[in-house]
Amino acid sequence: MALSSLLSKPCISLLSAKPSPDNKNNKISPTSFTLYRSLKSKQSRVTKPATLSKTHKLSWQQELKQAFQQPKSQNLQTNNDSIDCNIDDIDDESFQKLVDKRCVDNVRMLVVDAVQSAQAGHPGMALGMADIGYYLYRHVMRYNPRDPKWFNRDRFVLSAGHGCLLQYVCLHLAGFESVQLEDLKRLCKLGSRTPGHPENTVTDGIEVTTGPLGQGVANAVGLALAEAHLAARFNKPDCDIVDHRTYCIMGDGCAMEGITHEAASLAAHWKLHKLTMIYDDNHNTIDGPISLAFSEDISARFKALGWNTITVDNTHDDMDSFNDALLSAFGDTEKPTFIRVKTLIGRLSRKEGTSKAHHGTFEEDDVKQMRQKVKWDSREPFHVIPMVYREMQVQTDHGEKLEKEWFSKFDYFKTNYPEEAAEFEVLLSGGLPPNWESCSPEWSVTDPVDATRGYSEKCLNQLVKVLPGLIGGSADLASSNKVYLQGSQDFQHSSFYGRNIRYGVREHAMAGISNGIALHKSGLIPFAATFLIFSDYMKNSIRLSALSHAGVIYIMTHDSIGLGEDGPTHQPIEQLAGLRAVPRLLVFRPADGNETAGAYREAMTNRDAPSVIALSRQKVAANLEGTSANEVEKGGYIISDNSGKSLPDIILISTGSELCLCEESAKMLRKEGRKVRVVSLVCWQLFNRQPKEYKEHVLPSSVSKRISVEAGSSMGWSEYVGREGIVMGVEEFGASGAYLDTFKKFGFTEENVTRVAKSLLSQY
Repeated sequence: MALSSLLSKPCISLLSAKPSPDNKNNKISPTSFTLYRSLKSKQSRVTKPATLSKTHKLSWQQELKQAFQQPKSQNLQTNNDSIDCNIDDIDDESFQKLVDKRCVDNVRMLVVDAVQSAQAGHPGMALGMADIGYYLYRHVMRYNPRDPKWFNRDRFVLSAGHGCLLQYVCLHLAGFESVQLEDLKRLCKLGSRTPGHPENTVTDGIEVTTGPLGQGVANAVGLALAEAHLAARFNKPDCDIVDHRTYCIMGDGCAMEGITHEAASLAAHWKLHKLTMIYDDNHNTIDGPISLAFSEDISARFKALGWNTITVDNTHDDMDSFNDALLSAFGDTEKPTFIRVKTLIGRLSRKEGTSKAHHGTFEEDDVKQMRQKVKWDSREPFHVIPMVYREMQVQTDHGEKLEKEWFSKFDYFKTNYPEEAAEFEVLLSGGLPPNWESCSPEWSVTDPVDATRGYSEKCLNQLVKVLPGLIGGSADLASSNKVYLQGSQDFQHSSFYGRNIRYGVREHAMAGISNGIALHKSGLIPFAATFLIFSDYMKNSIRLSALSHAGVIYIMTHDSIGLGEDGPTHQPIEQLAGLRAVPRLLVFRPADGNETAGAYREAMTNRDAPSVIALSRQKVAANLEGTSANEVEKGGYIISDNSGKSLPDIILISTGSELCLCEESAKMLRKEGRKVRVVSLVCWQLFNRQPKEYKEHVLPSSVSKRISVEAGSSMGWSEYVGREGIVMGVEEFGASGAYLDTFKKFGFTEENVTRVAKSLLSQY
């Protein structure tokens, strides 16, 4: 097909520059066409394209002639992208389209070169979506590679993380320091900045860590939620300091994963209209065509959920339809937009359109043929047309200008709205104002007993008064988890400023969305609550919280068989052990009010690591004598010991509601003349980080008689009780009954702990 269709329509690029209030300082870049959004009406209007400079056209002329112009002596076209007119004679808009087309060719060749060099990787999606990726980075998104963390940048998420090569190439061409040509050459190599799936802690320009399919969709919803929330709280009629969009590319695998449906349902319910989902509809997954396992109309599904849905049939030959879809997204202020883009996986290769293109390298003759198709056969691997860098520089310069304008706007905001500006600056500096810890509630031994979920409720409602970024909710269990923030409204379309998020029964999406909120990096501190047993629904997202350094706080109530009547389906057994096995995840199981306050203090302080706070349903002492909020930071500490300067005869180690059993048992043993130490091991991870001397002080290696008491799986406890110690745990699924009866059935009573201790003490 000739490029007549390409040349027939004007090209409208989307730099999304916002005009200053007087509309006098908005100059259009010489090689760009700018879409403006009105400050007041939010209605889009498009300016006429500027005239391309002669120098710019001359710099591209020879390259475009070589790539696209059909030789006069040639009667038949050998290149589907050939044109039958003189490059010198085409208008500016058509010229820009040819420039874009050649830039996309360069993107594809870099993808091929990187995969061939690494002998690894996933080129299929990157080749098929090269047009889309390039167009977003060149003409649409607002960002500044010289300051990748600029607050008001647009966010981009590659939920189909296997296609990371597309993003790496675009980041490189856009001028991000984090991805140099050498990094593209080191794809998937140990220690490289271009790992096999995108990692936000490795490569600047990557907003979230993706890989498990569908997770990025939920992250994108979280990013859009954060923008909507902050905009509602801080924007003023004469000054918008929060105004950016979120773009996400998802694939067929993402469409199949349940988390995508959960998150998309919420995005539509909340009317997150600044969220644009781009669906790479290439009809293939790893095992073969999607017809093997997937036949639903995905656009109809998103439409039913409440999205603005658009189908783009052929971006490979005509980007205008994608441009029009973006304009539709920008114009919709009630719905998020789902753009279904029909593509060819492995574009240009012999594997094109088949599942074989998903991953792996290409045969040498296939590479040769791909190079011939785009007139690239004479160039060395990793060649970049110099003008491509200059082309992308236009967007970089534009982004730098937008950032400067934003800081000027923020200066205006600080002058006219000093209180709001001060709060906003606290958020941007991490969300923790000076002396915030002093607001934590304290309890005395005379306070009435409550469940640790009750003490948690008091902590949250004190913290929300001083932490401007605290926001979160529960998966339809707010009243049971006791996480509702009193005095704060619900986050809804009519009240985006609300800080109580109603997730409904969507645990997995709740966790993935919370990751997006945390990785928005605007000082918001998200919490997500449910029963501990349902952490299994969330495990993949929790793992990604830890991997991506997202400081989400997971509040997990009903933490043991002590919840009683709901029975084995709701009684967590192995969940604590599984969560404790996740690297970087802090798992707290506080025993009373003071330890609960200490757990929150540590969870808030550790902004680059997620935390789980496991809380009881059954009531425990408000202040178990010897516990300390301050000592929680050490993970484990001594709460009582009658040994004096000598070593104890036995050490009882516990967490949560069972700690009081150990303390009562210790009292009984002490009456019989035994020297007993009781240790609270409230957070294993923090205790393991302590100096060797401190750990030896708490758990002396010479004291071999030790017992651990926890109403859950015994897995992992042997590390702390040693070879001669005893682990009191639960090896079954629990039982339905009153909590005291259930505890008694499994041996969690003062009398049984004492009996086991005496038995151990009687051994030589």
